[in-house]
Amino acid sequence: KAYSFNILQQNSLIYVPNFHWTEVSLFIPEISTEISEMSDDDHDYEIDSSDSGASLTIPCDAGAIKKGGYMMIRDKPCKVLSISVSKTGKHGHAKCNFDAVDIFTGKKLQDMVPSSHGTMVPIVNKTEWEILDIDEDNAVTLMDEGGEQKADLNLPTIPDGLGAEIRAAWNEGENTISVTVQAAVGIEQIISYKTVND
Repeated sequence: KAYSFNILQQNSLIYVPNFHWTEVSLFIPEISTEISEMSDDDHDYEIDSSDSGASLTIPCDAGAIKKGGYMMIRDKPCKVLSISVSKTGKHGHAKCNFDAVDIFTGKKLQDMVPSSHGTMVPIVNKTEWEILDIDEDNAVTLMDEGGEQKADLNLPTIPDGLGAEIRAAWNEGENTISVTVQAAVGIEQIISYKTVND
């Protein structure tokens, strides 16, 4: 299996015959990732980020991915909803059929990969933040337990109505609201909230 990266401004091919979770250290630290969607139908968002010392995705055998886990489909970070395995013939490899949903847009996607072949898994992180302020343009100021503030996110637009629910629950600061921020492939988004009992 060949993976193509844009490394130090030069296109190179890294051949990865059987990459496993324990071999992530083989990644070259300096990786520039540029992904853009050409199709209007799939143009939900673009990824254009540079990362040093840490990878946004890691390789994994398709057969090792489980229901509820994550994988990349069409360059989108997805959560796997269901998996079915089929064989193609006497000498064919078992194939994994994945039904998944984009973790940022909610769009359903499908993929079929031979179980012994490699695929990419996004590194997904979730963190908890308290809302300090929501301005008229839906920009949100957040603070974590350590007192660090964050002001580079807006109220979510997906799913419909979640942003309005969060604003109403916060009630101009009358209530303490905690939100969960999900981060993957260089994208961050508020995905849920809860009212904190003082």
